[in-house]
Amino acid sequence: MIRKLKFIDLFAGLGGFHFALKELGHECVLASEIQLELRKLYAINHPDLKLDRIIGDIHKDIKTEEIPEFDILCAGFPCQPFSQAGYRMGLNDPVNGNHFLKLIEIISHHKPSYVFLENVPNLKGHDDGNTWKVIEKSLKKEGYEVAERILSPDQFGVPQHRKRIYIVGVKTKVNGFQVNYPELKDEFTIQLSDYLDKGPDEDIPLKGETLKHILHWQSFVKQVEKKGGNDIPRFPVWSMEFGANYPFIEKATKRHKLSELNKTNGKFGMPIKASSKIDLVNFLPRYSLTDQDVFPKWKRSYIESNRNFYDNHKDWIEDWKKEIIDWKLSHQKFEWNCGTDVDYTLEDKIIQFRPSGIRVKNRDRFPALVLSTTQVPIIFDKYKKGGAGFRYITKREAANLQSMPQENFEIMENHVAAYRSFGNAVNVNVVKEVVKSVIGNNKDFAIKLDKEVICNK
Repeated sequence: MIRKLKFIDLFAGLGGFHFALKELGHECVLASEIQLELRKLYAINHPDLKLDRIIGDIHKDIKTEEIPEFDILCAGFPCQPFSQAGYRMGLNDPVNGNHFLKLIEIISHHKPSYVFLENVPNLKGHDDGNTWKVIEKSLKKEGYEVAERILSPDQFGVPQHRKRIYIVGVKTKVNGFQVNYPELKDEFTIQLSDYLDKGPDEDIPLKGETLKHILHWQSFVKQVEKKGGNDIPRFPVWSMEFGANYPFIEKATKRHKLSELNKTNGKFGMPIKASSKIDLVNFLPRYSLTDQDVFPKWKRSYIESNRNFYDNHKDWIEDWKKEIIDWKLSHQKFEWNCGTDVDYTLEDKIIQFRPSGIRVKNRDRFPALVLSTTQVPIIFDKYKKGGAGFRYITKREAANLQSMPQENFEIMENHVAAYRSFGNAVNVNVVKEVVKSVIGNNKDFAIKLDKEVICNK
């Protein structure tokens, strides 16, 4: 029997920490979420917590000393300062960088027995590791043994590859305690179908442009298959290089004289006829117009690989490429992350429109849900109402991938806001296993863990 402890849920979002700890028998005494819509949703999904205990800004809406006494502090503090997708200003971020300092202030005053934090994995390496040193040192200064581990839902049987760093702080005065981080000993057999709906009512149709681009890249894959399939690119396909021969090896493209460049072909084989270096933007791929003296090795490799691929397939690429010349840059790029021992079709894969290109993965793990709604995964649904076809995953399916409750769980009506909230949420199953490993294992929920003893005070 696990002793009921009291916890606070800071930067609460959808309340993933709350769901996990409540399921383990613990009691929430305060939640903080700055977004009004999410606070309203939190109150609906967590009716056990009184409305006056669901506050907004943790910096302004309650004094540190007024926070009810608690044993556990939980916080998925904002990740933008550390994310690869952000400016990565870390603790110096003028908007979100001070949140950790507030956590330390609360911890210092209330001295909870346990601290559970979640963030993006890049936090560990941010600023050459200095950010992590500050976080670790700050917690240790308050008398905590600290452990961290990067975990993903697919390590726990949930088909989402979403690495996050989980940080645990334990008061050394807790006797007979072990900080154990979970790491799966045996792999789960993941059934993707368990997380998807058949012909959902909430079907969000693809834009005509999006569907058109998927089908055209489908034809690309099929053409490669006709050649035997083994030539399917393992590198990102930059279709702008199909027919191009502008210089790039010994020095970066812009470092060449305009007279030299005007004798070559730019993107899609277009003859360069630039009147100035500024005018080159009309003839060359954007990635080739950096001010570097020399392109990095990886960029030179991608350009060369794409040109070689074109040379081997120009018999059909010439007609194929005409369709995509006017597409946005990210849709002109394509990543096949499926290998060769698969069916050469997009209909049994997972598709994601990313800034780096259209990415296709095997249908075994979903990519990480992100804040951007433009990157919501796309699948082919043979049960789709109105006829089989491609569709975005639904809000309910996104909730499943974050291990949210199947029943009595309210989701935002607005699709943009809903997907953003799931992209920002902690995974309930992962949190639950982390907390169990630290406070105690409830055998009813036990899974095989390879336990690493970090502290035994």
